Amino acid sequence: MLTLQVISDRLEIGQLVVDYANAIDAREFDRLDLVFTPDAYIDYRVFGGIDGRYPQIKAWLKEVLNSPSVIAFQHLVGNMDFRIDGDRATGRILCLNPMSFAVPDKGQQVGFYGLWYVDTYVRTSAGWRIATRTEERSWDHNLPH
Repeated sequence: MLTLQVISDRLEIGQLVVDYANAIDAREFDRLDLVFTPDAYIDYRVFGGIDGRYPQIKAWLKEVLNSPSVIAFQHLVGNMDFRIDGDRATGRILCLNPMSFAVPDKGQQVGFYGLWYVDTYVRTSAGWRIATRTEERSWDHNLPH
């Protein structure tokens, strides 16, 4: 049943997903503190990243996405499917992520990632937060080797 609480929860969780994408794209990694629980488990290994708890992942994102080899990137999120059960929820979100990489002796190359975020969320005293995030590979195109 679609109650006002469920509608509100869906809107809040959806905003959380958008806040994540916007914080990453702005390279404002401290804004992620308002997205994840302090002990969130995050798994980016499907495309060659790392997995671990939020503080480790935040530091890794800052290092990798500010490296000279990563020129630009953007996240487009959609097809948000949330299942809410009281103070817990799950979600599956489509993400299209083009990235421009510096390629030695070739200038730059734009590659594309198509993936799903598979999340769990918890309601905290500060609002909804992501407690776990795993990437599920859908496709990729034109990535540098």
